[in-house]
Amino acid sequence: MAVQARERSAERQPGSVSPEPALLRLINVTAGYDRHPAVHHLSLDVKVGDMLAVVGSNGSGKTTLLRLLAGDLDAMEGDVSLPPPEWCRTAYLPQLNRTDRSFPITVQDLVASGLWHETGAMAGLSARQRRRVTEALEAVGLEACSRRLIGSLSGGEFQRVRFAQLMLQDAKLVLLDEPFAGVDATTLGVLLPLLARWNDEGVILVTVLHELDIVRQWFPRTLLLARHTVACGATAQVLTDANWQRAAGLSAAVWEASTWCRPDAASDPSAAGGEGRHV
Repeated sequence: MAVQARERSAERQPGSVSPEPALLRLINVTAGYDRHPAVHHLSLDVKVGDMLAVVGSNGSGKTTLLRLLAGDLDAMEGDVSLPPPEWCRTAYLPQLNRTDRSFPITVQDLVASGLWHETGAMAGLSARQRRRVTEALEAVGLEACSRRLIGSLSGGEFQRVRFAQLMLQDAKLVLLDEPFAGVDATTLGVLLPLLARWNDEGVILVTVLHELDIVRQWFPRTLLLARHTVACGATAQVLTDANWQRAAGLSAAVWEASTWCRPDAASDPSAAGGEGRHV
């Protein structure tokens, strides 16, 4: 599987510049919580056909970026351009450990909730929609678990159920926050090819990851964050020792007490010592 992934990734990297137009665009965006910035002066284009990994240390702003792209968080500063939801549906999968599994719902019913954009929350399913639920469960290898309660599943099984639900949302933009954290090898072997297939079918993927081996093998394009953009482009050119050293320097330069920062300090760690005092 790894060799196939590397070959596929190489084929999808014809150059650092894609001819496709930007579907989402961030220009000099600062965003955070309670006026405490989590990302500073971030610019990013997400284009049609992208399969983008987002990497960085804990606290580098990766989840904040996903929330910006999902339209779930407003920028403090800068411009955020998102596509109209009527022609670009967005699906957002939060981290597995933030999901409540105590609710008494079956696997089949949870997966079927991915069709709410068609049915509403209360309507029943047509024969075609029931077939889609079955096909989604088959795609993740859990058709035999359809009647089980979600609380009885292992972590890997539950993540596969979430992917089956995601599949039915018919989203053109899919945002994934650490989807492979703590999952088993069997689940990885199911979900990684599924992501590749979605991307081949035209789904744009933006995925926060810590597993750099997966990033190198499966994701043609990578963004390295340290609250600022450290590097963005072809994965092999981004995941270098020099860039990781620069990311460490940027992270160390951000003061925990900072409430704002000036644009000229965003790309200069040596200037960040007084960054937190600019409001």
